[in-house]
Amino acid sequence: MKVTAILPSGGEGKRFGNALPKQYQQVRGKEILAYTIELFQNCSLIDKIVIAADPYYFDLIADIKEKYGFRKITKVVHGGKERQDSVFNALSSLSCDDDDLIAVHDAVRPLLPNTILDNAIIMAKNFDNVVVAIKARDTLIESSDNENLFVQSYYDREKIYYAQTPQIFSYAVLMDSMKKAANDEFWGTDESMLVKRAGYAVKIIEGSSLNFKITTPVDLDLFEKLTFFSS
Repeated sequence: MKVTAILPSGGEGKRFGNALPKQYQQVRGKEILAYTIELFQNCSLIDKIVIAADPYYFDLIADIKEKYGFRKITKVVHGGKERQDSVFNALSSLSCDDDDLIAVHDAVRPLLPNTILDNAIIMAKNFDNVVVAIKARDTLIESSDNENLFVQSYYDREKIYYAQTPQIFSYAVLMDSMKKAANDEFWGTDESMLVKRAGYAVKIIEGSSLNFKITTPVDLDLFEKLTFFSS
């Protein structure tokens, strides 16, 4: 059973107001994408890495691969218009056995703890399909609309989790789920949604607050501070 990591890296980083997408920005002289790749390069349970990106940045990714000696990167494929397209392009480029595992991880989650990555892969070997997630801690409120922001209702946080990545699935299940979504013209926010929608069970694996997604300048500032104190 082989394990392949797919890193969708096609985001434009519009919320940053910066011409360079956030995954290619440097923190302490190192690209955010490089921090993320390093997690999978150093994981003994990962066999290879495939990156889906805008072709404009292929040369930059090649430079990152060479600079840091990321030997597990075997392919860099065209990213799609949506994340779902990027993951499907990467998945379609692979030649896998049905029970091989595919670990999809956001390019801008560079602080994934090694223990969580290892545990997620081990659990996926038993359950086929797993999603890393953290339990909701705060009161969850639904607003009446997007403008007036009056309280509409509350949710039981005991049953609520915030999905993270990696999300790991058997190759056959993920391919089937993505094809069904494409045929139905359904667009999900992550792969676990597509897999669950296709009728497969998805096991929740404990995540970490450190495993946050760098989406805004505030997230980037937090990452910079954490890397400073860990150096």
